[in-house]
Amino acid sequence: MQHLDTRKQLSKILGDSVSEETHTWIENKLDLIIKSKSAKELYLSYSLLAGKIDPAQKPRIQGINQELEKYLIAQNANLLQIARIYLLSKVLESDLAYFSTKVANLIQVADTGELETFLKFLMLLPNAGDYNHVGVEALRTNIGIIFDAIALNNPYPSIYFNDQQWNQMYLKAAFMERNLGEIVDVEKRANRDLVRIISDYAHERWAASRDIDPLFWRPVTGFLEGVLLQDMDHLFRSKDKIENLAAALCCYYSNQPEAIRLLDKYPNLKEKVANKAVTWENLKNKL
Repeated sequence: MQHLDTRKQLSKILGDSVSEETHTWIENKLDLIIKSKSAKELYLSYSLLAGKIDPAQKPRIQGINQELEKYLIAQNANLLQIARIYLLSKVLESDLAYFSTKVANLIQVADTGELETFLKFLMLLPNAGDYNHVGVEALRTNIGIIFDAIALNNPYPSIYFNDQQWNQMYLKAAFMERNLGEIVDVEKRANRDLVRIISDYAHERWAASRDIDPLFWRPVTGFLEGVLLQDMDHLFRSKDKIENLAAALCCYYSNQPEAIRLLDKYPNLKEKVANKAVTWENLKNKL
């Protein structure tokens, strides 16, 4: 998503969704903040938005860039969130060097709702990478909506997290029993350390006779050898048909001869994957 185009489209959404009076108020406040370079006005205006815009009011997001539209829908963006991220985006664009520290200070004192907004829509800021530490810190929380804001339906971790940070997020999402299908770019960010962690975690769960989300296996596809092949055999022999299908998906897309030979023992499963009757996206619907 190109930042400048996104900022203009957020302005369009606000113009289409709020009263003319409210839209004028927002733009006047932005003019004041930018011209006066006032951190006080930035903090005050950011806070006052909550009294100007009802978060229950649905934004009108039709007729904008499809990528942005899809992103806002996936994040279930409300109008207050859009107004807040638009405010931050525009002031940062006006003077990145000056306002970056001011926005960072704002996030330090944010309440849960404000922090959730910031994390969900970090990607829309012109200096998104500068706030990597905020995203990583969110991984340590036990507050579900804060963790979900950075981890689910959010491309930010895929672009800005290193492997260690990504792996921490993925494992915690599994531990917190989040919907792993809502994590962006799982295959793209797969790595050997993560695959080892997945296998070790699975063995611990099996030893304790505990279930594992079948989607958890998705990153191992490109690394099927040794212990991981044994793990696939375990899944194929499971009485859980979703685990059988997860193993079939891993083996089918692995391009590893030994994995393909293992899959060949289960022609019915192979056919379902080959015909796209089963995908990672619809796997859990096959119950």
